[in-house]
Amino acid sequence: MTVNPAHTALWPAPHASGAVDATVHVPGSKSVTNRALVLAALASEPGWLRRPLRSRDTLLMAGALRAMGVEIEETVSSSSSGAGGQDGTGEAWRVLPTGLHGPATVDVGNAGTVMRFLPPVAALADGPIRFDGDPRSYERPLHGVIDALRVLGARIDDDGRGALPLTVHGGGALDGGPVSIDASSSSQFVSALLLSGPRFNQGVEVRHTGATLPSMPHIRMTVDMLRAVGAQVDTPESGGEPNVWRVTPGALLGRDLTIEPDLSNAQPFLAAALVTGGKVLIPDWPERTTQPGDRLREIFTEMGGSCELTEFGLVFTGSGALHGIDVDLGDVGELTPGIAAVAALADSPSTLRGVAHLRLHETDRLAALTKEINELGGDVTETADGLHIRPRPLHGGVFHTYDDHRMATAGAVIGLAVDGVRIENVATTAKTLPDFPELWTGMLGQ
Repeated sequence: MTVNPAHTALWPAPHASGAVDATVHVPGSKSVTNRALVLAALASEPGWLRRPLRSRDTLLMAGALRAMGVEIEETVSSSSSGAGGQDGTGEAWRVLPTGLHGPATVDVGNAGTVMRFLPPVAALADGPIRFDGDPRSYERPLHGVIDALRVLGARIDDDGRGALPLTVHGGGALDGGPVSIDASSSSQFVSALLLSGPRFNQGVEVRHTGATLPSMPHIRMTVDMLRAVGAQVDTPESGGEPNVWRVTPGALLGRDLTIEPDLSNAQPFLAAALVTGGKVLIPDWPERTTQPGDRLREIFTEMGGSCELTEFGLVFTGSGALHGIDVDLGDVGELTPGIAAVAALADSPSTLRGVAHLRLHETDRLAALTKEINELGGDVTETADGLHIRPRPLHGGVFHTYDDHRMATAGAVIGLAVDGVRIENVATTAKTLPDFPELWTGMLGQ
Protein backbone atom coordinates (compact mmCIF):
# COMPACT_ATOMS: atom_id res chain seq x y z
CA MET A 1 0.00 0.00 0.00
CA THR A 2 1.35 3.41 -0.98
CA VAL A 3 1.07 6.09 1.70
CA ASN A 4 0.31 9.60 0.54
CA PRO A 5 3.30 11.75 1.64
CA ALA A 6 0.90 14.55 2.54
CA HIS A 7 -0.62 12.30 5.23
CA THR A 8 2.67 11.69 7.00
CA ALA A 9 4.17 15.16 6.59
CA LEU A 10 4.04 17.35 9.68
CA TRP A 11 3.32 21.02 9.03
CA PRO A 12 4.80 23.38 11.65
CA ALA A 13 1.83 25.54 12.57
CA PRO A 14 3.05 29.16 12.47
CA HIS A 15 3.34 30.85 15.86
CA ALA A 16 2.08 34.45 15.90
CA SER A 17 4.75 36.93 16.93
CA GLY A 18 2.19 39.68 17.45
CA ALA A 19 -1.28 40.91 16.55
CA VAL A 20 -2.39 40.02 13.03
CA ASP A 21 -3.54 42.80 10.69
CA ALA A 22 -4.62 41.37 7.37
CA THR A 23 -7.17 41.18 4.59
CA VAL A 24 -8.05 37.59 3.69
CA HIS A 25 -9.99 36.74 0.53
CA VAL A 26 -11.91 33.60 1.45
CA PRO A 27 -12.90 31.41 -1.52
CA GLY A 28 -16.53 30.62 -2.34
CA SER A 29 -18.93 28.60 -0.21
CA LYS A 30 -18.79 24.84 -0.63
CA SER A 31 -22.39 24.47 0.53
CA VAL A 32 -23.67 27.04 -1.98
CA THR A 33 -21.45 25.81 -4.83
CA ASN A 34 -22.54 22.19 -4.53
CA ARG A 35 -26.23 23.02 -4.20
CA ALA A 36 -25.96 25.37 -7.19
CA LEU A 37 -24.31 22.65 -9.28
CA VAL A 38 -27.14 20.20 -8.53
CA LEU A 39 -29.87 22.75 -9.29
CA ALA A 40 -28.15 23.83 -12.51
CA ALA A 41 -27.81 20.20 -13.60
CA LEU A 42 -31.57 19.69 -13.06
CA ALA A 43 -32.61 22.95 -14.77
CA SER A 44 -34.39 23.23 -18.10
CA GLU A 45 -31.85 25.72 -19.49
CA PRO A 46 -28.14 26.55 -19.10
CA GLY A 47 -26.88 28.45 -16.07
CA TRP A 48 -23.73 30.13 -14.77
CA LEU A 49 -21.88 29.82 -11.46
CA ARG A 50 -19.47 32.69 -10.90
CA ARG A 51 -16.64 32.60 -8.34
CA PRO A 52 -17.34 28.93 -7.51
CA LEU A 53 -15.19 27.18 -4.96
CA ARG A 54 -12.59 24.90 -6.51
CA SER A 55 -11.87 22.33 -3.82
CA ARG A 56 -11.91 18.56 -3.50
CA ASP A 57 -15.60 18.44 -2.56
CA THR A 58 -16.80 20.74 -5.34
CA LEU A 59 -14.62 19.12 -7.99
CA LEU A 60 -16.00 15.74 -6.91
CA MET A 61 -19.53 17.12 -7.34
CA ALA A 62 -18.73 18.54 -10.78
CA GLY A 63 -17.00 15.31 -11.80
CA ALA A 64 -19.96 13.23 -10.64
CA LEU A 65 -22.45 15.31 -12.62
CA ARG A 66 -20.24 15.11 -15.70
CA ALA A 67 -20.13 11.33 -15.31
CA MET A 68 -23.95 11.37 -15.43
CA GLY A 69 -23.98 13.40 -18.66
CA VAL A 70 -24.07 17.03 -17.53
CA GLU A 71 -21.75 19.43 -19.39
CA ILE A 72 -19.82 21.85 -17.16
CA GLU A 73 -17.58 24.32 -18.97
CA GLU A 74 -14.94 26.20 -16.96
CA THR A 75 -13.88 29.68 -18.00
CA VAL A 76 -11.50 32.26 -16.56
CA SER A 77 -11.86 35.94 -17.41
CA SER A 78 -8.81 37.60 -18.92
CA SER A 79 -8.93 40.37 -16.31
CA SER A 80 -8.30 38.02 -13.41
CA SER A 81 -4.86 37.39 -12.00
CA GLY A 82 -3.34 33.98 -12.56
CA ALA A 83 -5.67 31.00 -12.77
CA GLY A 84 -8.76 32.80 -11.63
CA GLY A 85 -7.03 34.57 -8.77
CA GLN A 86 -6.61 32.99 -5.35
CA ASP A 87 -10.19 33.90 -4.49
CA GLY A 88 -11.56 32.64 -7.82
CA THR A 89 -12.69 36.15 -8.83
CA GLY A 90 -12.37 35.59 -12.57
CA GLU A 91 -13.66 32.05 -12.75
CA ALA A 92 -17.07 30.88 -13.92
CA TRP A 93 -18.67 27.51 -14.65
CA ARG A 94 -21.34 27.22 -17.35
CA VAL A 95 -23.65 24.28 -16.68
CA LEU A 96 -25.55 22.74 -19.60
CA PRO A 97 -28.16 20.24 -18.41
CA THR A 98 -27.88 17.86 -21.37
CA GLY A 99 -29.70 14.90 -19.83
CA LEU A 100 -28.82 12.39 -17.13
CA HIS A 101 -27.76 8.90 -18.11
CA GLY A 102 -25.72 5.89 -17.08
CA PRO A 103 -23.96 3.64 -16.81
CA ALA A 104 -21.58 5.71 -14.69
CA THR A 105 -19.47 5.48 -11.56
CA VAL A 106 -19.39 8.38 -9.11
CA ASP A 107 -16.52 9.00 -6.69
CA VAL A 108 -17.93 10.80 -3.65
CA GLY A 109 -14.59 11.01 -1.82
CA ASN A 110 -15.68 11.81 1.73
CA ALA A 111 -18.06 14.60 0.72
CA GLY A 112 -21.39 14.45 2.52
CA THR A 113 -23.06 16.70 -0.06
CA VAL A 114 -21.98 14.46 -2.95
CA MET A 115 -22.90 11.13 -1.33
CA ARG A 116 -26.32 12.44 -0.18
CA PHE A 117 -27.42 14.95 -2.83
CA LEU A 118 -26.67 12.82 -5.89
CA PRO A 119 -28.53 9.50 -5.35
CA PRO A 120 -31.87 11.34 -5.88
CA VAL A 121 -30.40 12.88 -9.05
CA ALA A 122 -29.23 9.43 -10.17
CA ALA A 123 -32.77 8.11 -9.74
CA LEU A 124 -33.76 10.53 -12.54
CA ALA A 125 -31.01 9.25 -14.85
CA ASP A 126 -31.51 6.66 -17.55
CA GLY A 127 -29.33 3.72 -16.46
CA PRO A 128 -27.33 2.51 -13.44
CA ILE A 129 -25.16 4.90 -11.42
CA ARG A 130 -22.68 3.38 -8.96
CA PHE A 131 -21.53 5.42 -5.95
CA ASP A 132 -18.22 4.74 -4.17
CA GLY A 133 -15.76 6.76 -2.12
CA ASP A 134 -13.07 6.96 0.55
CA PRO A 135 -13.06 4.26 3.27
CA ARG A 136 -14.52 6.74 5.80
CA SER A 137 -17.47 7.37 3.47
CA TYR A 138 -18.61 3.77 4.08
CA GLU A 139 -19.12 4.64 7.76
CA ARG A 140 -21.21 7.76 7.21
CA PRO A 141 -25.00 7.36 7.39
CA LEU A 142 -26.95 7.28 4.14
CA HIS A 143 -29.98 5.26 5.24
CA GLY A 144 -32.22 8.34 5.36
CA VAL A 145 -31.71 9.00 1.64
CA ILE A 146 -31.70 5.35 0.55
CA ASP A 147 -34.87 4.38 2.45
CA ALA A 148 -36.68 7.53 1.32
CA LEU A 149 -35.82 7.02 -2.34
CA ARG A 150 -37.13 3.46 -2.22
CA VAL A 151 -40.44 4.74 -0.81
CA LEU A 152 -40.54 7.30 -3.63
CA GLY A 153 -40.09 4.62 -6.27
CA ALA A 154 -36.33 4.21 -6.79
CA ARG A 155 -34.45 0.91 -7.12
CA ILE A 156 -31.18 0.88 -5.13
CA ASP A 157 -28.72 -1.92 -4.45
CA ASP A 158 -26.75 -1.43 -1.22
CA ASP A 159 -26.66 -5.03 0.12
CA GLY A 160 -28.71 -3.84 3.09
CA ARG A 161 -25.93 -1.63 4.49
CA GLY A 162 -27.72 1.71 4.35
CA ALA A 163 -24.34 3.07 3.30
CA LEU A 164 -21.82 3.17 0.46
CA PRO A 165 -20.99 1.59 -1.91
CA LEU A 166 -24.32 1.40 -3.71
CA THR A 167 -25.91 1.49 -7.16
CA VAL A 168 -28.96 3.54 -8.12
CA HIS A 169 -30.82 2.04 -11.09
CA GLY A 170 -32.22 5.16 -12.71
CA GLY A 171 -35.39 4.83 -14.71
CA GLY A 172 -35.36 8.29 -16.27
CA ALA A 173 -38.04 9.53 -13.84
CA LEU A 174 -39.25 9.07 -10.26
CA ASP A 175 -42.78 9.06 -8.90
CA GLY A 176 -42.04 11.09 -5.78
CA GLY A 177 -44.77 12.02 -3.31
CA PRO A 178 -44.85 11.90 0.51
CA VAL A 179 -42.07 10.31 2.58
CA SER A 180 -41.12 10.26 6.27
CA ILE A 181 -37.48 10.21 7.35
CA ASP A 182 -35.43 10.60 10.51
CA ALA A 183 -32.82 13.26 9.66
CA SER A 184 -31.43 13.50 13.21
CA SER A 185 -28.00 12.40 12.01
CA SER A 186 -27.83 14.84 9.08
CA SER A 187 -29.96 17.67 7.72
CA GLN A 188 -28.50 16.72 4.33
CA PHE A 189 -31.09 13.92 4.15
CA VAL A 190 -33.80 16.60 3.90
CA SER A 191 -31.86 18.83 1.50
CA ALA A 192 -31.05 15.89 -0.78
CA LEU A 193 -34.74 15.12 -1.37
CA LEU A 194 -35.78 18.77 -1.69
CA LEU A 195 -33.13 19.62 -4.30
CA SER A 196 -34.34 16.97 -6.76
CA GLY A 197 -38.00 17.20 -5.70
CA PRO A 198 -39.15 19.57 -8.48
CA ARG A 199 -38.15 16.93 -11.04
CA PHE A 200 -40.14 14.12 -9.38
CA ASN A 201 -43.50 13.43 -11.08
CA GLN A 202 -45.45 14.29 -7.91
CA GLY A 203 -42.85 16.56 -6.36
CA VAL A 204 -41.98 15.57 -2.81
CA GLU A 205 -43.28 16.00 0.73
CA VAL A 206 -40.56 15.34 3.31
CA ARG A 207 -41.65 14.78 6.90
CA HIS A 208 -38.90 14.68 9.55
CA THR A 209 -39.82 12.25 12.35
CA GLY A 210 -36.74 12.45 14.58
CA ALA A 211 -36.41 14.18 17.94
CA THR A 212 -33.79 16.66 16.73
CA LEU A 213 -32.79 18.23 13.42
CA PRO A 214 -29.25 19.63 13.25
CA SER A 215 -27.98 22.37 10.93
CA MET A 216 -31.32 24.02 10.14
CA PRO A 217 -29.55 26.93 8.37
CA HIS A 218 -28.43 24.47 5.70
CA ILE A 219 -32.05 23.46 5.04
CA ARG A 220 -33.02 27.14 4.83
CA MET A 221 -30.15 27.59 2.33
CA THR A 222 -31.57 24.74 0.22
CA VAL A 223 -35.07 26.23 0.30
CA ASP A 224 -33.85 29.74 -0.62
CA MET A 225 -31.81 28.40 -3.53
CA LEU A 226 -34.73 26.30 -4.80
CA ARG A 227 -37.03 29.32 -4.74
CA ALA A 228 -34.41 31.39 -6.57
CA VAL A 229 -34.57 29.00 -9.54
CA GLY A 230 -38.36 29.00 -9.67
CA ALA A 231 -39.35 26.11 -7.39
CA GLN A 232 -42.41 26.33 -5.18
CA VAL A 233 -41.50 25.23 -1.65
CA ASP A 234 -43.76 25.18 1.42
CA THR A 235 -41.90 25.12 4.74
CA PRO A 236 -42.69 25.21 8.46
CA GLU A 237 -41.45 28.84 8.46
CA SER A 238 -43.91 29.80 5.70
CA GLY A 239 -46.95 28.57 7.61
CA GLY A 240 -46.73 24.86 6.85
CA GLU A 241 -46.75 21.95 9.26
CA PRO A 242 -43.85 21.63 11.71
CA ASN A 243 -41.02 19.48 10.31
CA VAL A 244 -42.66 19.15 6.87
CA TRP A 245 -41.33 20.52 3.57
CA ARG A 246 -43.26 20.30 0.29
CA VAL A 247 -41.83 20.89 -3.18
CA THR A 248 -44.20 21.20 -6.14
CA PRO A 249 -43.17 19.52 -9.41
CA GLY A 250 -42.04 21.91 -12.13
CA ALA A 251 -39.21 23.14 -14.34
CA LEU A 252 -36.18 24.84 -12.81
CA LEU A 253 -34.69 27.98 -14.34
CA GLY A 254 -31.07 28.45 -15.31
CA ARG A 255 -29.49 31.20 -13.25
CA ASP A 256 -26.46 33.45 -13.28
CA LEU A 257 -25.30 33.06 -9.68
CA THR A 258 -22.29 34.60 -7.93
CA ILE A 259 -21.16 32.35 -5.07
CA GLU A 260 -20.75 33.97 -1.63
CA PRO A 261 -17.47 33.56 0.28
CA ASP A 262 -17.51 30.49 2.54
CA LEU A 263 -18.16 32.01 5.97
CA SER A 264 -17.37 28.78 7.83
CA ASN A 265 -13.97 28.78 6.12
CA ALA A 266 -13.47 32.35 7.33
CA GLN A 267 -13.55 30.98 10.89
CA PRO A 268 -9.81 30.30 11.41
CA PHE A 269 -8.93 33.79 10.15
CA LEU A 270 -11.46 35.48 12.45
CA ALA A 271 -10.14 33.27 15.25
CA ALA A 272 -6.63 34.54 14.49
CA ALA A 273 -7.76 38.10 15.16
CA LEU A 274 -9.38 36.93 18.38
CA VAL A 275 -6.39 34.89 19.60
CA THR A 276 -3.74 37.49 18.75
CA GLY A 277 -5.73 40.62 19.63
CA GLY A 278 -5.46 41.73 16.01
CA LYS A 279 -7.71 42.66 13.10
CA VAL A 280 -8.83 40.77 9.99
CA LEU A 281 -10.96 41.99 7.07
CA ILE A 282 -12.96 39.39 5.12
CA PRO A 283 -14.09 41.09 1.87
CA ASP A 284 -17.58 40.55 0.40
CA TRP A 285 -19.15 39.25 3.62
CA PRO A 286 -22.88 39.22 2.73
CA GLU A 287 -25.37 41.43 4.56
CA ARG A 288 -27.94 38.62 4.44
CA THR A 289 -27.12 34.94 4.16
CA THR A 290 -28.31 31.47 5.16
CA GLN A 291 -24.72 30.30 5.73
CA PRO A 292 -24.20 28.97 9.28
CA GLY A 293 -20.81 30.73 9.43
CA ASP A 294 -22.55 34.10 9.78
CA ARG A 295 -23.18 33.19 13.42
CA LEU A 296 -19.46 33.57 14.06
CA ARG A 297 -20.05 37.29 14.38
CA GLU A 298 -22.16 36.69 17.49
CA ILE A 299 -20.15 33.79 18.98
CA PHE A 300 -16.67 35.30 18.59
CA THR A 301 -17.92 38.66 19.86
CA GLU A 302 -19.10 36.92 23.02
CA MET A 303 -15.67 35.29 23.31
CA GLY A 304 -13.88 38.65 23.35
CA GLY A 305 -13.93 40.27 19.91
CA SER A 306 -15.89 42.92 18.07
CA CYS A 307 -16.98 43.19 14.46
CA GLU A 308 -18.30 45.69 11.96
CA LEU A 309 -19.90 44.99 8.59
CA THR A 310 -18.62 47.73 6.26
CA GLU A 311 -18.87 48.42 2.52
CA PHE A 312 -15.61 46.48 2.15
CA GLY A 313 -16.63 43.42 4.13
CA LEU A 314 -16.49 42.18 7.73
CA VAL A 315 -13.85 43.74 9.97
CA PHE A 316 -13.25 41.57 13.03
CA THR A 317 -11.07 42.84 15.89
CA GLY A 318 -9.75 40.96 18.90
CA SER A 319 -9.55 42.67 22.28
CA GLY A 320 -6.58 40.70 23.56
CA ALA A 321 -8.84 38.78 25.96
CA LEU A 322 -10.37 35.36 25.29
CA HIS A 323 -13.46 34.34 27.23
CA GLY A 324 -15.11 30.95 27.59
CA ILE A 325 -18.62 30.41 26.28
CA ASP A 326 -21.67 28.24 26.98
CA VAL A 327 -23.36 27.79 23.62
CA ASP A 328 -25.72 25.49 21.74
CA LEU A 329 -24.15 24.81 18.33
CA GLY A 330 -26.86 22.43 17.07
CA ASP A 331 -27.62 24.63 14.06
CA VAL A 332 -23.96 25.40 13.30
CA GLY A 333 -22.12 22.21 14.23
CA GLU A 334 -19.41 22.64 11.58
CA LEU A 335 -18.11 25.63 13.59
CA THR A 336 -17.39 23.43 16.64
CA PRO A 337 -13.72 22.54 15.96
CA GLY A 338 -12.68 26.20 15.55
CA ILE A 339 -14.68 27.31 18.59
CA ALA A 340 -13.15 24.48 20.63
CA ALA A 341 -9.67 25.62 19.60
CA VAL A 342 -10.34 29.17 20.81
CA ALA A 343 -12.02 27.86 23.98
CA ALA A 344 -8.89 25.83 24.81
CA LEU A 345 -6.97 29.14 24.91
CA ALA A 346 -9.59 31.13 26.86
CA ASP A 347 -9.54 32.49 30.42
CA SER A 348 -12.58 30.50 31.61
CA PRO A 349 -14.30 27.17 30.88
CA SER A 350 -16.59 26.55 27.91
CA THR A 351 -19.45 24.16 27.23
CA LEU A 352 -20.34 23.40 23.61
CA ARG A 353 -23.76 21.72 23.35
CA GLY A 354 -26.17 20.30 20.76
CA VAL A 355 -23.56 18.62 18.54
CA ALA A 356 -23.86 14.87 19.17
CA HIS A 357 -24.26 14.48 15.37
CA LEU A 358 -20.59 15.50 14.92
CA ARG A 359 -19.66 11.93 15.81
CA LEU A 360 -20.84 11.05 12.27
CA HIS A 361 -19.00 13.79 10.34
CA GLU A 362 -15.73 13.45 8.38
CA THR A 363 -14.45 11.86 11.57
CA ASP A 364 -15.89 11.60 15.09
CA ARG A 365 -15.11 15.25 15.71
CA LEU A 366 -15.94 15.18 19.42
CA ALA A 367 -13.55 12.30 20.14
CA ALA A 368 -10.89 13.77 17.86
CA LEU A 369 -10.99 17.24 19.44
CA THR A 370 -10.89 15.75 22.94
CA LYS A 371 -7.89 13.55 22.16
CA GLU A 372 -5.84 16.11 20.25
CA ILE A 373 -6.34 19.07 22.59
CA ASN A 374 -5.70 16.89 25.64
CA GLU A 375 -2.48 15.55 24.14
CA LEU A 376 -1.26 19.17 23.98
CA GLY A 377 -1.94 19.47 27.72
CA GLY A 378 -5.60 20.48 27.57
CA ASP A 379 -8.55 19.39 29.69
CA VAL A 380 -11.45 18.49 27.42
CA THR A 381 -14.19 15.99 28.25
CA GLU A 382 -16.95 14.68 26.01
CA THR A 383 -20.54 15.09 27.13
CA ALA A 384 -23.60 13.33 25.71
CA ASP A 385 -24.04 16.08 23.10
CA GLY A 386 -20.83 18.08 23.06
CA LEU A 387 -17.67 19.12 24.86
CA HIS A 388 -16.67 20.70 28.15
CA ILE A 389 -13.37 22.58 27.88
CA ARG A 390 -11.33 23.77 30.86
CA PRO A 391 -8.41 25.92 29.68
CA ARG A 392 -4.95 24.84 30.79
CA PRO A 393 -1.47 25.87 29.64
CA LEU A 394 -0.83 24.01 26.38
CA HIS A 395 2.45 22.78 24.91
CA GLY A 396 3.67 21.78 21.47
CA GLY A 397 3.13 18.41 19.88
CA VAL A 398 1.59 16.64 16.91
CA PHE A 399 -2.04 17.53 16.15
CA HIS A 400 -3.68 14.75 14.13
CA THR A 401 -6.40 15.60 11.60
CA TYR A 402 -8.10 12.27 10.75
CA ASP A 403 -8.53 13.44 7.13
CA ASP A 404 -10.80 16.21 8.47
CA HIS A 405 -10.28 19.72 7.12
CA ARG A 406 -11.76 21.44 10.17
CA MET A 407 -9.47 19.52 12.53
CA ALA A 408 -6.49 20.87 10.55
CA THR A 409 -7.63 24.50 10.76
CA ALA A 410 -8.44 24.09 14.48
CA GLY A 411 -4.87 22.93 15.06
CA ALA A 412 -3.56 25.96 13.18
CA VAL A 413 -5.54 28.28 15.47
CA ILE A 414 -4.01 26.67 18.57
CA GLY A 415 -0.58 26.93 16.97
CA LEU A 416 -0.88 30.73 16.86
CA ALA A 417 -0.64 30.83 20.65
CA VAL A 418 1.26 27.60 21.36
CA ASP A 419 4.77 27.15 20.01
CA GLY A 420 5.73 23.81 18.52
CA VAL A 421 2.36 22.55 17.24
CA ARG A 422 2.83 20.36 14.18
CA ILE A 423 -0.20 19.41 12.09
CA GLU A 424 -0.35 16.01 10.45
CA ASN A 425 -1.75 16.11 6.88
CA VAL A 426 -2.57 19.80 6.59
CA ALA A 427 -3.25 18.97 2.92
CA THR A 428 -6.68 17.69 3.98
CA THR A 429 -7.80 21.36 4.06
CA ALA A 430 -8.05 21.10 0.24
CA LYS A 431 -11.45 19.47 0.85
CA THR A 432 -13.03 22.93 1.16
CA LEU A 433 -10.24 25.52 1.52
CA PRO A 434 -7.58 25.25 -1.19
CA ASP A 435 -4.21 26.84 -0.44
CA PHE A 436 -4.96 27.13 3.28
CA PRO A 437 -1.26 27.02 4.33
CA GLU A 438 -0.47 29.86 1.91
CA LEU A 439 -3.47 31.91 3.04
CA TRP A 440 -2.48 31.34 6.67
CA THR A 441 1.17 32.32 6.34
CA GLY A 442 0.14 35.26 4.13
CA MET A 443 -2.18 36.51 6.88
CA LEU A 444 0.73 36.34 9.31
CA GLY A 445 3.09 38.08 6.90
CA GLN A 446 5.42 35.06 6.94
